[in-house]
Amino acid sequence: MSQTDTRSEAAAAARGRNVVVVGTQWGDEGKGKVVDWLTDHAEGVVRFQGGHNAGHTLVINGKKTALQIIPSGIMRPGVACYIGNGVVVDPTHLLLEIGRLEAAGLEVRSRLFISESCPLILPFHVEVDKAREALRENSGVGKIGTTGKGIGPAYEDKVARRALRVQDLKHPARFEKKLRELLDLHNFALSGYLKSTALEFQPIFDLAMQQAEQLKPMMADVGVRIDAANRAGGSILFEGAQGTLLDIDHGTYPFVTSSNCVAGNAAAGSGVGPGMLHYILGITKAYTTRVGSGPFPTELPMDEAGTVGHHLSTVGQERGTVTGRARRCGWLDAAAMKRSILINGISGLCLTKLDVLDGLSEIKMCVGYDLHGERIDILPLDADEIVNCAPVYETFPGWTETTFGVTEWDKLPLNARRYLERVQAFIGAPIDMVSTGPDRDHTILLRHPYKA
Repeated sequence: MSQTDTRSEAAAAARGRNVVVVGTQWGDEGKGKVVDWLTDHAEGVVRFQGGHNAGHTLVINGKKTALQIIPSGIMRPGVACYIGNGVVVDPTHLLLEIGRLEAAGLEVRSRLFISESCPLILPFHVEVDKAREALRENSGVGKIGTTGKGIGPAYEDKVARRALRVQDLKHPARFEKKLRELLDLHNFALSGYLKSTALEFQPIFDLAMQQAEQLKPMMADVGVRIDAANRAGGSILFEGAQGTLLDIDHGTYPFVTSSNCVAGNAAAGSGVGPGMLHYILGITKAYTTRVGSGPFPTELPMDEAGTVGHHLSTVGQERGTVTGRARRCGWLDAAAMKRSILINGISGLCLTKLDVLDGLSEIKMCVGYDLHGERIDILPLDADEIVNCAPVYETFPGWTETTFGVTEWDKLPLNARRYLERVQAFIGAPIDMVSTGPDRDHTILLRHPYKA
């Protein structure tokens, strides 16, 4: 081995180990708790896509905290938190979220670093988002089911190469020129096609300039900072938002979000190379939920008390962190998870909310679909075809014992263990962690992502 090779190996060994956490369903899988749990082993936590249309609810010592855009690592003292270039940032919301955390006694501004390349969400993006959904509903086309927070229109401006970015806030004259051009474009759509109200320039500009003074100290070259921390031996945790089946390219299009939610985007959305992504942890519920519109093969009716759907909804407290909308509920769709395993290159799974299944007499898992008379075992790519998929189930006996708060695999009910063993056998990825409750400590660890 040459001296150069030896130095290269030594440099690689000095780096920290990095983990990516992604959802494998339609979001709301419980990623926030898992990220918070793993942060014990991380020097920094990175959010790499989405906006404040996503939410993570953390329960620490019995106290709930809801985060929407700030990485979950902010709840751990001394951990650096990064908002990567793949995130769209609404300055108004970001500053409100910072204020709420500071009011709770957390130090935020010295630990939060915002990529200067993040596109901005501005008031006209929100108005366009809401007006489009209203137009779709009134025309009978049907809503996409967005959160109405301007996420999609902001990403459209990014892709069209006309977005205002965080870095523009440092240059008032440049910001003013670009804002006038962008506002004219969106006002044309708002007052014309969308039958809504045009917005005034001056209030938007003045507010942005006020917010710029608060944001400037937190602006950073995030990719360089992450790389430096990793080279110094710090381990990094990359935190995804939403879920794989909401990915703009690989999800149930058009009923998807406006960004790439998959593990590969942890690199592009943070400004680092894919070689820094060492372990991919996929998060999945022990059943399936979905917020908003779109196909959902295993969905169950939830209105009638005593039904499985009602049980999953009420026991699982299935309401969106951001919108408060009731989540649609159904059996675990392992055939859909197969698609997620493929797309993300999952190293291991964390299965959450196992305790919600306690007390059910039988449990079902979707292992494929009947589509036009043909049996398939993986979720199709065409959302219109997914509507025609009739789920094919395997049925398992339930358990009466409680799994809530269990921290050892051998202490789970036998039927719960058999169910989990069948899940991992079918999808072809190991279950490395099981979450048995909302608190940090309600976790069974089978293989540690930072030590695997």
